[in-house]
Amino acid sequence: MKRTGTARVVALALCASLAAGCGVVSGVTGDSGDGPITVMTWAPEKTAATNKPGMPAMAKAYARWINAGGGINGRELRILTCNDHNDTVGAARCARRAAKEDAVAVVGSYSQHGRSFLAPLESAGIPYIGGYGVTDDEFSSTLSYPVNGGQAALMAGLGEQLARACGPVALVRPDSIAGDQLPLLLNSGLRSGGHRGAEDQLAAEDATEYADHARQALRRASGDPVKRGCVVPALGDRTSTFMDSFRRDRKDYPAVRTASVLGSVDQSLVDATGGRSGPYEGTYVTGWYPVETDKRWDRMKKVIREHAFDDNRIDPADPGVQTTWIAYTVLTSVIERLGDREVTAQAIRNTLDNGMRVTTGGLTPPLTWRFEDLIAAAGFPRLINPEVTFQVVHKGRLVAARQGFVNVEKTLVDAEL
Repeated sequence: MKRTGTARVVALALCASLAAGCGVVSGVTGDSGDGPITVMTWAPEKTAATNKPGMPAMAKAYARWINAGGGINGRELRILTCNDHNDTVGAARCARRAAKEDAVAVVGSYSQHGRSFLAPLESAGIPYIGGYGVTDDEFSSTLSYPVNGGQAALMAGLGEQLARACGPVALVRPDSIAGDQLPLLLNSGLRSGGHRGAEDQLAAEDATEYADHARQALRRASGDPVKRGCVVPALGDRTSTFMDSFRRDRKDYPAVRTASVLGSVDQSLVDATGGRSGPYEGTYVTGWYPVETDKRWDRMKKVIREHAFDDNRIDPADPGVQTTWIAYTVLTSVIERLGDREVTAQAIRNTLDNGMRVTTGGLTPPLTWRFEDLIAAAGFPRLINPEVTFQVVHKGRLVAARQGFVNVEKTLVDAEL
């Protein structure tokens, strides 16, 4: 990466009383002179539901690596982190803090409360680069620049992966707004391959056990005497809790397989539950990116080894960590493109909107956010990357079930959302 030269930035201040509601001039946030370039990464930590502590930790490690090499165009990258606590108030507070501290972008972050954080970001003109993709709002706001296809692409892709592999399919998913679209997307993929669709089971996202749900799902998935059924737990961090209940009853239904998406199942979870002798052996998994053992992740792993200082929150197999890495790759490319021009939120947005093409070392297809690059999926007007990977747990390791990326654009467009 090029890290030479000096970016000149005009000092532009937000209204000092933003929190009191006086308003912000859109797109003027930025750093002054030769000072640091400030960005923010947020994620929930230590909550009862989904947690992604590795994402802000990865952002800090990335900044240490970049700054050790002289920064971006000679300027230090300063990272602000925030815990949104998995609630609307926390998400909004993080966004307001980003505006107050003149962040030029929010990068590589996770939050289930898109409406709460996007409104303050839009008021300040701050771009949201590489969100995890867990909410629809990330795929509708003109200030959002997603790097993957979000949960929509994962579920549509999983449906395609399972259409010919499974008999009856039982989906166990959160009883939440974010969970409501999962059956529609999964079924779109299943039906694209001639499958009748999945049985939909709602479950609490923060439950401490899922015994009843596991038994019901196993019964539903075992209804075909000819073709093996599949149970699809899509419960985020609580997938492992579901599987504790599932494995106790699975002995009565040995033919039933499991399937899920990255974020609900990853290599660390497979390892922690027994590897090849555990409940995930043979599980079908759909992801956004290549498997963690792929050589394309070597640079990220090297940065983690040398700059994370044994921070055990950072797991290179975590798709949240991987998303943060890719999002910061985009940010760095944009700022390098700006050269000696002002590094402001508006300058970053203009560069992305005007057709800049970002390559990520093969971890995603080339990314560009021009209008003509957006796919025509209802409800996801900002989605530019409808490609996923098919994986399977084989001998205790997540490996590629099919080489290369699989484009699920048609399935997303056809989904009845």
